Amino acid sequence: MRFNIVGRNINVTEGLKDAIEEKLGKLEKYFRPDTQINVTLSVEKDSQKIEVTIPMKGNIIRSEQESSDMYVSIDLVEEIIERQLRKYKTKLTASCKKGAVSISDFAESYIEEDFEEPEEIRIERTKKFAVKPMDPEEACMQMELLGHTFFVFRSALSEEINVVYKRKNGTYGLIEPEY
Repeated sequence: MRFNIVGRNINVTEGLKDAIEEKLGKLEKYFRPDTQINVTLSVEKDSQKIEVTIPMKGNIIRSEQESSDMYVSIDLVEEIIERQLRKYKTKLTASCKKGAVSISDFAESYIEEDFEEPEEIRIERTKKFAVKPMDPEEACMQMELLGHTFFVFRSALSEEINVVYKRKNGTYGLIEPEY
């Protein structure tokens, strides 16, 4: 595994590099030797934050953890990524054994909540990403791997843009366009 370690408002010492490589190196059984691991360390006031992004074939593993000590943050992020990888591997194994789950399992009714309109809408960040065709189950796995609460994807069935999202009760929702 190849590590790309960057610091923001922090000097990345050899001790930090060693701790990151040691902790995340435990996960090498899940990856190919040429896997690139991108690590960003940042410090803001009393907060020590680590962000880890691991691009894989067709997926991205991502986690960010924050604490008052960088070494604690490193331990936390390693645990989260390992849990994500085990969960992903289990889901892949289960879906291969029993076949794909139908779309209707994820298509629960979407309830629009009332939100207060902000005085000024300001877009803080813009992201661009490739939208590859996939089924809702794969999109849910990708969403979990990224640690997000929603994921935009192109449906492999309809070729339309869809969104899966995680509900408060832990279930998933699917938003499909209707024309």
